Amino acid sequence: MFDFAWSEIALIGAVALVVIGPKDLPVAIRAVSGGIKKARRMAGEFQSHLDEMVREADLGDVRDLKNLNVRGSLMKVLDSDGSLARAVAPPAPLVDYPLPAGPRALDAAPPIASTPWVDSVASYEDETSNVSEAEVQAAPLELPPGIVRRILNERDRLNPPAILPPVRVVHGQRAVAPGRLPGAGHDPAA
Repeated sequence: MFDFAWSEIALIGAVALVVIGPKDLPVAIRAVSGGIKKARRMAGEFQSHLDEMVREADLGDVRDLKNLNVRGSLMKVLDSDGSLARAVAPPAPLVDYPLPAGPRALDAAPPIASTPWVDSVASYEDETSNVSEAEVQAAPLELPPGIVRRILNERDRLNPPAILPPVRVVHGQRAVAPGRLPGAGHDPAA
């Protein structure tokens, strides 16, 4: 019933012997076995009553409902000779579009003519863009091409943050003189 192995039963018996004690252990075993017998009897009675109720109810109607085909019956009544089914045209076949050549192939597709707002945005990007398509292709795929173009167009105006360098810089075990990185933006001393 509970799928206990002999080792588990022996462990339960040893724990019961320690907790209950050897004097009261036979009484406890009889009480547990009586409870298990009552539970099995109640389960058997419940199953027999349930089987009896199913036999009395004659669930043949439920089996008929399970096999009932409502759609087929309605189609038979509405279109007994099949003329309606022949009059309806079959659906148009789906168009197979070729797969794009690469991850950026769909980004280079021309804008749809039915959306003038998208056309105006695309023309604005084309007029102000001095970014090559190779630079856009080299960008990480997670970034949309429009964002890549905007970042590449604005990179000349981007400056690193202006912070005060520390008086003393320790690199490894040596003290190094602080200084600006070459090409890190404008030099205020110049």
